Amino acid sequence: MLVGAFGIIQGVVGILDNDIYMVTNKWLFELKPTAWGWGHIVIGLVALSTGVGLFFGKVWAAVVAVIVSAFSILANFAWLPYYPIWAIIVIVFDLFVIWAVTAHGNDFRTRT
Repeated sequence: MLVGAFGIIQGVVGILDNDIYMVTNKWLFELKPTAWGWGHIVIGLVALSTGVGLFFGKVWAAVVAVIVSAFSILANFAWLPYYPIWAIIVIVFDLFVIWAVTAHGNDFRTRT
């Protein structure tokens, strides 16, 4: 759910204020911050709703969490030229989500 909230924050800032994000180098993925903002909002909303499913111990939520985290890692890797520190923080959280769901997903389901 935290990764989803971070994605929504990234997206809203990208949509509302394009001047915050400044590209320093030319990268392969050159989109406007507004376009990236909508992508981050979509990924964030899906991640947030998947987090709710994880709280209830749903198997589908574990599968979707890994997939959404992988997409979030790719999106934030492409987001690196816009805001590198924030992107690295979200990538680390995404890796933690993938590890937690794959390594400890069964532990949570057996308790519920």
